[in-house]
Amino acid sequence: MASSQQLIIALKQQLKQKGLTYQHLAVALGISEPTLKRWFSQGNLSLKQLDAVCEQLGVPLSELAQLAEEQEKIHQLSTEQESRLVADLRLLLVALALLNHWRFEQILQTYTFSATELVQLLAQLDRMRFIELQPNNRVRLKVSADFAWQVGGPIQGFFEQQVQREFFQCSFDRPGELRLVVSGMLSRASNAVMQQKMQRLLRDFRALHDKDSQLALEDKHGTSLVVAVRPWELAAFTRWRKPGLEKRF
Repeated sequence: MASSQQLIIALKQQLKQKGLTYQHLAVALGISEPTLKRWFSQGNLSLKQLDAVCEQLGVPLSELAQLAEEQEKIHQLSTEQESRLVADLRLLLVALALLNHWRFEQILQTYTFSATELVQLLAQLDRMRFIELQPNNRVRLKVSADFAWQVGGPIQGFFEQQVQREFFQCSFDRPGELRLVVSGMLSRASNAVMQQKMQRLLRDFRALHDKDSQLALEDKHGTSLVVAVRPWELAAFTRWRKPGLEKRF
């Protein structure tokens, strides 16, 4: 639940985005500008007052609450925090499970952690502001919808060194597997278009991930999608290029 201060910050952001001033909103509400500013500065609007402000801004109260909660969420961990995850793979496993909407009981039933051990791991993630550990071992994620690991950071390094090789040790011919490889000559503009399409694919994947979060655990499978594009020539071919004809993107 968003705090009153977070709601006020979200209201101010909505005012700014809509190009409105305190004066505009005060006139629409039928109150003086000093009164409106006092509402905002004290942060103790009644539910009726909050509803009235939301109505004038054209933002449902439920949507405002979501916007307010999103403000406190983190978009990325620090390098030190990522290093802690890599240093303790139990912690990384639990963090990834939570990103996939697993509950405490599901992690406990699936892995060999004791209840005490799992609570201790969750407490560490809570201190990192990755989650909020609530009563009865309930967990609320505190990462934003666009949360991402640091580019070139410890987690990415871990995946490049250990996960990437294992992922591609596969023929990709079993149910649920697919590998597509295509090569061609693209301009910088066409390369940019492909990257935009890849970003849309990523958003589609995330949307399906969120949609399936309501399904039972036994009806879902851990799924990884790797899509990559790069200006590149096989090293075995590059060695035959004439000096001075190397290409840079």
